[in-house]
Formats: sequence, structure tokens, C-alpha cells
Amino acid sequence: MKKIEAIIKPFKMDDVREALAEVGIAGMTVTEVKGFGRQKGHTELYRGAEYQVDFLPKIKIEMVVADDLVEQAIEAIEGSAKTGKIGDGKIFVYNVDHAIRIRTGENNEDAL
Repeated sequence: MKKIEAIIKPFKMDDVREALAEVGIAGMTVTEVKGFGRQKGHTELYRGAEYQVDFLPKIKIEMVVADDLVEQAIEAIEGSAKTGKIGDGKIFVYNVDHAIRIRTGENNEDAL
């Protein structure tokens, strides 16, 4: 099992969710986050004064998937979240040693 964590632009969330559903991934956790990478924020104008916005709004998607779905999930996220512009985001993949469904006690891939 692998945990996939993706940081994407907020307006791409629906596209990513639909692409993941098409490859058979139904469960995920979504969090609104703020951050920056190479973008380093941007300058905005408010009431005639300029100010620097360092942390930009992003969406963090987390899911644990079976090993045979990892590449399909990555391709789905990458294909649907890509705009070709700076700030498209990142995908991280981690190993998951053990998973337990609290309600039933099912373990590992049965718990997914």
C-alpha cells in the first residue's frame, strides 16, 4: 500500500476528483492549505497600497491506495491538475506498513 499526497491549485480539485474516480479511487481526504514553492507568492494591490502575499491557497489531497493502483492514480492527478504554469503543485508517495478500519477491524488492503 502507498499513501499519495498531492498539493494542487484549488480550482483543479473537481477535475482531479473526477479523474481519480475514473481509475477506481473513491476515498480521499482533502484539506485547504496555504504555501509556496518556486512561485514565492505574488504582489497584490489593495486600496492603492501594494502588499506581498507569501502564502498562496492550495488543496492537499491524501489517499492510501493498493500498490497496483499507484501509477494510475499518479497519472490521473498529474493529467488533471496540470496547467503548465508555475505553481501546479507536487505529488508525494509514501510506503504504508499497516492500515486498520476502526469499525470492522479489517486490516491492510481490506481496510481500504
